[in-house]
Amino acid sequence: MKNDKKERINRSRKQRRGVTLLTLLRGSRRFFVLCILSSVLVTALEMLIPRIVSVTVDSIIGKEELHLPVFVRTWIEQIGGVERLRENLWIIALLVAVVGIVTALLKYLNTYTNIRGAEAFVKTMRDRLFVSIEHLPASWHAQNKTGDIIQRCTSDVETVKQFVSNQLISIFRIVILMALSLTMMFLMHAKLALIAACSVPIVLTYSLLFRARIAKLFTACDESEGVLSAVAQENLTGVRVVRAFGREAYERDKFEEKNNIYTRLWMRLNWLFTWFWSVGDLLSGIQNLLVLVFGTVLCVRGQLTVGNLIAFISYNAMLIWPVRSLGRVISDMSKAGVSIDRIRYILNAEPEDAGGAEKTDWHGDIVFDHVSFSYDEKKKVVDDVSFTVPGGTVLGIMGGTGSGKSTLIALLDRLYDPQEGTISIGGVPVTKLNREELHRAVGYVLQEPYLFSKTIAENIAITEESVDMQAVRDAATSACLDRAIEECKDGYDTVVGERGVTLSGGQKQRCAIARMLLCGCPIMVLDDSLSAVDTETDIRIREALRQRFTGSTVILISHRITSLMYADNILVMEDGKIVQSGTHEQLIAQGGIYARIAAMQKGGEVSGQ
Repeated sequence: MKNDKKERINRSRKQRRGVTLLTLLRGSRRFFVLCILSSVLVTALEMLIPRIVSVTVDSIIGKEELHLPVFVRTWIEQIGGVERLRENLWIIALLVAVVGIVTALLKYLNTYTNIRGAEAFVKTMRDRLFVSIEHLPASWHAQNKTGDIIQRCTSDVETVKQFVSNQLISIFRIVILMALSLTMMFLMHAKLALIAACSVPIVLTYSLLFRARIAKLFTACDESEGVLSAVAQENLTGVRVVRAFGREAYERDKFEEKNNIYTRLWMRLNWLFTWFWSVGDLLSGIQNLLVLVFGTVLCVRGQLTVGNLIAFISYNAMLIWPVRSLGRVISDMSKAGVSIDRIRYILNAEPEDAGGAEKTDWHGDIVFDHVSFSYDEKKKVVDDVSFTVPGGTVLGIMGGTGSGKSTLIALLDRLYDPQEGTISIGGVPVTKLNREELHRAVGYVLQEPYLFSKTIAENIAITEESVDMQAVRDAATSACLDRAIEECKDGYDTVVGERGVTLSGGQKQRCAIARMLLCGCPIMVLDDSLSAVDTETDIRIREALRQRFTGSTVILISHRITSLMYADNILVMEDGKIVQSGTHEQLIAQGGIYARIAAMQKGGEVSGQ
């Protein structure tokens, strides 16, 4: 427990040293700077209106002495003095209108730059997140659910965007508005201004008290939303399996359970926000009432003019709004802080290293030298495995579920690195090879290949910059997919749907094989990727591989004896170890697992024919 806590603390510190809000604002800073400047100017102009009203009531309509800066009094004298203004109140109305028009233009600039900055900001976040996710190791993806990752890249990004574009930018205007409002109020009447200002520390204090509880609850809500998104994503992806086994009711109940948890958490958070805003409304109402009552008393006693009271009430309204808004900023800061940390979790995760820069002969021997690997550092999935695959030969691998077959290929392709031993290609350890070049050299076809929602031709040529249709047709022919494509209405232009849903299992496997063949990889791995094709098609594909790619090294993982029997060497694995090795004939002669499986698959006839 102590080690886990220490690890979380170190990870949190690392996140704070890594990606910051300022680094994500690159490319949008100029828009936000203009937004802040225009907001400051709007605030300054809005301060003029109550002052103009105050002077008009007291000194233009009334008989009070003008208390204005020298340059303003000079301007009034130049246009004919107070008497002319009293006879032509339209001049004051025009002045108010001009201030209003300029304010409106500045507000337009403020809104435009805010929107542009926010969209540029969110684009930067999405781009950075997508690139980071693409370069994270397979172990990271295995530990994090797709639904939660999507939620971080959508909901959390939107939360941060809203905070930066709405709350964070408004802080500058709020501070200036509070400062100017209080200044104007103290200039008019210091004691009444103190009554108005007393609400500021109270609002800030209770906002800070609520902030910790809001942050805790919002973290729980965000994590619960990630779980809910993961459940929904898994069900949408596996909807055919759910319906095939009649598990709709079970999956519905599971979703409703997670949805109920999520809803209850949000209800608790909304209940907390209800108290937060209700307390704020109560304090604001009391403050307004005190200002109005004491201001009226001062006005009756002659200690405050009517115009100044009107202006004071206006400035007080301007003060209450930013104080309330500052409290909202503090509360929203809790939510944004949680979302920023969740985004940092992705951006600060250690990406795969690029590997070394050494070159090798990709057609050379593949050597596993005393390789051991464990996913959880407890049970070894691969235990002290050693073997050599001569370049240009075919290696067959057989073994039960969990025997370590697929893990060997994951280690070869450096999706994971072994804890013990070395793997080399052409005499060079894979750790010293460029990882991108290694991935291009090792063609990998899974038992359940992933197809994109594109045409068949685009799926086959997914790794190519431009589509050479003749090369695509040749690859499809070698994969025995050409006849099936010709039967489709749109041929190679047939859209296969999400994850290739419109194709059969065998067709998807053959499409993935064609994709690998088009690359012409020097090392080809078929991880039980012929399991969904019939025996005749299996033979035709292997024959096409033998004729067309004689120089490539082929690693064939299968449970089907007919797929393995012509391999140059066959490994039989059990519990992460190699328990048998040899050609088909040698393994039949040895007896053991291979011979028993061969007997079962051939109806008891153990033969090399």
